[in-house]
Amino acid sequence: MAVGRTCPKIAAVSLEVMIQATGLTKVYGARTAVDHADFEVRPGVVTGFLGPNGAGKSTTMRLILGLDRPTAGTVTVNGRPYRRLPSPLREVGALLDAKAVHGGRSAYQHLLCLARSNAISRKRVAAVLDEVGLTDVAGNRAGEFSLGMGQRLGIAAALLGDPPILMFDEPGNGLDPEGIVWIRGLMRSLAAEGRTVFVSSHLMAEMAQTAEHLVVIGRGRILAETTVRGFVGANANSHVRVRSPDMIRLAPLLTARGWSVRADEGQAIRVYGVAPETIGDLAYHAGARLHELTVVQPSLEEAFMRLTADSVEYHAHAHPA
Repeated sequence: MAVGRTCPKIAAVSLEVMIQATGLTKVYGARTAVDHADFEVRPGVVTGFLGPNGAGKSTTMRLILGLDRPTAGTVTVNGRPYRRLPSPLREVGALLDAKAVHGGRSAYQHLLCLARSNAISRKRVAAVLDEVGLTDVAGNRAGEFSLGMGQRLGIAAALLGDPPILMFDEPGNGLDPEGIVWIRGLMRSLAAEGRTVFVSSHLMAEMAQTAEHLVVIGRGRILAETTVRGFVGANANSHVRVRSPDMIRLAPLLTARGWSVRADEGQAIRVYGVAPETIGDLAYHAGARLHELTVVQPSLEEAFMRLTADSVEYHAHAHPA
């Protein structure tokens, strides 16, 4: 179901359109889900919202949309609390839970009910169904949709009011590879139109290809708010992957020089802070054979894991190989 941008582009969007949180806090009993969060989401770029499970991402999005009331602090959408927006679907489109539909209604009926609540035309319903590739199944019951089709229907609902601000919580859930490529292109095209796009995802590789800006949260606190490039540069370093059948001889020589050495997959090691030529020369003089000597650039996943290592709420136990 490969589709392109068929919906009309919105008129010039004001650069003032954004999401802004100031001291945003939400406490549930003895648990602080969001802890004095300060951040801004600006238009024209895709802003990724990253954090480990239980970090407060979904709660923050619920606070933005007025589904929960903050314990302290404020969050505004286009300068106002969401509850005060006169036509919310025309200002903010959101996908938080693709299952939040009446399973007995068709996809078309579901969107039509939403459209009528905000004085949106039937033509727009047809347009967004085509936008997400569901035209051929518009008459099918939403309750019979696969997870991926449900995600597409939720995205259609978010696009329905042609809003300047869009929020998506894990939009890639259930999508096949073609769908992942489609959603990536959709997010970027929406931002290119001048919209504010705020997307939460645990797929680091996708965020690296989609987002330009990041807000990173851990245990309810904002850990970083920066560009993707700046985040990776500040929290991860390039390294040299070394693989050798003579690792027992080579590894001690590397550590003896004070270089940072870590185990890697495939019986290889990572060496930080040294050029590959230097490692190659050392191996040659030590008579150690090299089967691989590769410079590996830092990734968003590596930077994310390093920054949030102390913020992970649920740790799995490693199993021996």
